[in-house]
Amino acid sequence: MAREQAVKARNDRNGALVEAMLLAAMADGRVSQREMQTLLSRVLERPEFEGTRPDELNALVETSAARLSEAKNLDDVLASLRRRLPDHKNRMLAFGLAAAVALADQRATRDELGLLKTFQAALGISEDEVAQIIDVIENGGSLAEALGEPLERLFAEVMVLVSAADGKLQEAEARALVESFAADPLFENVSPERAQSFVSESVTALAAEGLPQRLHVLAHGLTTHAQRVKAFRLAIKIAHAGGAPSHPEQRILDMLQATFGLADDEVARLGREG
Repeated sequence: MAREQAVKARNDRNGALVEAMLLAAMADGRVSQREMQTLLSRVLERPEFEGTRPDELNALVETSAARLSEAKNLDDVLASLRRRLPDHKNRMLAFGLAAAVALADQRATRDELGLLKTFQAALGISEDEVAQIIDVIENGGSLAEALGEPLERLFAEVMVLVSAADGKLQEAEARALVESFAADPLFENVSPERAQSFVSESVTALAAEGLPQRLHVLAHGLTTHAQRVKAFRLAIKIAHAGGAPSHPEQRILDMLQATFGLADDEVARLGREG
């Protein structure tokens, strides 16, 4: 049941993101080839859509277009977007994706600009956030730069993967996880509420997408050697919280080592350091 709910939440979110882009593309009454190319390229760069097959993406676009054509008015569409995008990060992402499509032809039309202003108001995006998103898009950057997707979220996911390795969270593991958030300088600017959201998001993503896909996302998100060493050190701390790692936990550690490309002697050293 939990997995089904997680998959539904992911599908709802991704459908809403595609609808935001389609609305921007259709704002001036026509959809240019450049706008559709931008829509597809932005989808492919986002981790939210990783693992989506081409046929699934086509079906998602068709379903989203059909939903929009059946909507009674824009207010209903915006209400639906807010419902399916409950957190601010995803609302910012929806605005950013829509803006990228609107600006695909180098200059947005009056209708497209009007729609973006409507999106901004409906989704609660601040003027500073809008300026940052537009600046990134105009300079050809990735939306990850504007969204400020925190590395802390990925580090938290590494700990969750180890904690969930044997199907349940041991008391010692939970304590080690909490201690990492409380004591590690890496998380000094993360509030308890934000830390809890990191954990919840990680659990949901794992249930919806599976371990191989989440390892793929971690590999793309933690790109420097220092980041990967830090992540693996956190994983070791969780795995050793209750003593020697269990077989499932050791399996996760081995997979993380392979994913991050860490040498055996380096892993051994990290293990000794605890």
